[in-house]
Amino acid sequence: MNVITCIAPVNIAVIKYWGKRDESLILPTNDSISATLDTDQLHAKTTVMISQDFKEDCIWLNGREEDIKNPRLQNCLKEIRKRSQLSGNMNDWKIHICSKNNFPTAAGLASSAAGYACLAAALAKLYRIEGDISVIARSGSGSACRSVMGGFVRWYMGFDKYGTDSLAKQIVPASHWPEMRILVLVVSDEQKKVPSAIGMKRSLETSELLQHRIMHTVPERANKIQQAIVEKNFKTFAELTMKDSNEMHATCLDTYPPCVYMNDISNSIVNLIHSYNDAVNDVKL
Repeated sequence: MNVITCIAPVNIAVIKYWGKRDESLILPTNDSISATLDTDQLHAKTTVMISQDFKEDCIWLNGREEDIKNPRLQNCLKEIRKRSQLSGNMNDWKIHICSKNNFPTAAGLASSAAGYACLAAALAKLYRIEGDISVIARSGSGSACRSVMGGFVRWYMGFDKYGTDSLAKQIVPASHWPEMRILVLVVSDEQKKVPSAIGMKRSLETSELLQHRIMHTVPERANKIQQAIVEKNFKTFAELTMKDSNEMHATCLDTYPPCVYMNDISNSIVNLIHSYNDAVNDVKL
């Protein structure tokens, strides 16, 4: 039996992707940029085991057995086994996967992103795969490719129809901006009423605002915020982050039927931040 355990971080998108141009390959309609959180605070932890004695592939998430035939999970396993550097008949051995998040799952904290990034990293070590694994992570969950590396990361949408150029690349490591602090406020640990995958598909089919966002807003905004990150210009970074969040939620409301992801507490926090910034006559939060 071979056993590998990995930990992967949560990432929070500051320029968000909302919509896929290819559902099966998980190719986004626009670039996205994220900040990677400290694994000491929020992370997914995954252990993978391969053995000739296992009768079938199995997966457990947060202590509960899940469906191993999940299409996205199968995409990830298929890509891993295709690249495998294991010798002999070890590629035919069955695998057991145990994954656990130390934060609420499907409550808006990119749980699938951290989970699939962790899975891709663990499997790559188990199957002795070297090189970029962001494509493998992306095959499970789009945003997972951003959790493969730390610091600030940009996921390039790419243009190849097979997704070969849809990759995540680090803009700067966490050490570049050590003063940066991210405060995560969990206002509810309940699962979202409309899962992100369904919301994205619905928006792509019905929202005119999303089309404007894809074509006009995001390309320019992504380049501006990347420059702000490199220059450590917090005011510009914060303003663009808030504007992009507002536009994404506006897109969700422009969707038919609408997808509502913010609640009264969320809106109160937004109002508090703007009130604070007004009081200090600067952008501090």
